[in-house]
Amino acid sequence: MIKHPAKRRRHMKNFVLLTVLMIFGAALFSGCASMTGQTAGEKIDDATITSEANALIVKDPDAQFLKINVDTTHGDVVLTGFVNSEETGERIEGKIKQIRGVKSVKSLLKVEEKK
Repeated sequence: MIKHPAKRRRHMKNFVLLTVLMIFGAALFSGCASMTGQTAGEKIDDATITSEANALIVKDPDAQFLKINVDTTHGDVVLTGFVNSEETGERIEGKIKQIRGVKSVKSLLKVEEKK
């Protein structure tokens, strides 16, 4: 134990300074972890929505063999790719809107011309 008061103050000052720096550093680095603007929970929710949307597409008899991409950010879903008819695209969009957690669906699907 330190008996000299001046040494004790210096050690306490160093301890407080080190503690403040550690807290500041932790806050700084935790900000870097969320540079995408999404929390871990939001990323998991978006991945779940994307998986469920892909499962719906695969189960749809008119869309299961088509190339449809699903991108989800903050619950907003964007569909890109090709469908064989406008009705198929609208049906898929309607089903995806019913998935829990979906805020909006933007369809950029194009009707593939029949050859």
